[in-house]
Amino acid sequence: MIYPIVAYGDPVLKKRAEDIEKGTDLRELVDNMFETMYAAHGVGLAAPQIGKSMRLFIIDPEPMGDGLEDMKMAFVNPEMIEELGDEWAFEEGCLSIPDIRENVSRQEKIRIRYYDLDWNEHEAEYDGMAARVIQHEYDHIEGVLFTDYLSGFKKRLLKSRLGKISKGDISVDYRMKFPAAKR
Repeated sequence: MIYPIVAYGDPVLKKRAEDIEKGTDLRELVDNMFETMYAAHGVGLAAPQIGKSMRLFIIDPEPMGDGLEDMKMAFVNPEMIEELGDEWAFEEGCLSIPDIRENVSRQEKIRIRYYDLDWNEHEAEYDGMAARVIQHEYDHIEGVLFTDYLSGFKKRLLKSRLGKISKGDISVDYRMKFPAAKR
C-alpha cells in the first residue's frame, strides 16, 4: 500500500514521535513504507512523513551509489548516541518538501542504537553518506526538518515556496497530503 507523503506544514512533522511498544509487529507497515518511498524515488522515509507519530524510519540509499548498496534497513525506536567528526555540507532534499534542496552541514560519523524488525537491539557506527541519510531520517522522528538548519535569511527566501507546498500548489509525481489545501 502506498501512503500519501505528508507535506511541509503538517504538525506531525514538527512533533517528537512516540516510542513503539516492544514486540509490536511492524513488518506490514515497513513493507508499505518501502513501497511508498520507492514510488516517490526517495532514499529514506520516516513514519511521521506518512502521518504516523512513531519512532520508526527506513533507508535504502542504494541509488546514491558510493558503496551504499545493501543498506536497506528499518530503524525502530532509534537513539542517537553520538555524532562525531568534522561537519560537512551537502545539498539535501526531502519528500515532504518537494523541489527545495539546500546545503545542510552535518557531522561525518554517528553512533546509533536501534531495534530491527525482530526486536533485536543493535548499536552501530556509520559515516559519510550513510550517516547523513540516517541523520536526516532521525531528525524526522525528533520533529526536525532540514529547513530548520538554514539561516534566518535563507528561511525568509523560502517562505513563499514553503507556503505553496503546504497548500498543495506544487506538482509532484507521488501522492501527497497537504495540510493547508483548500477542501
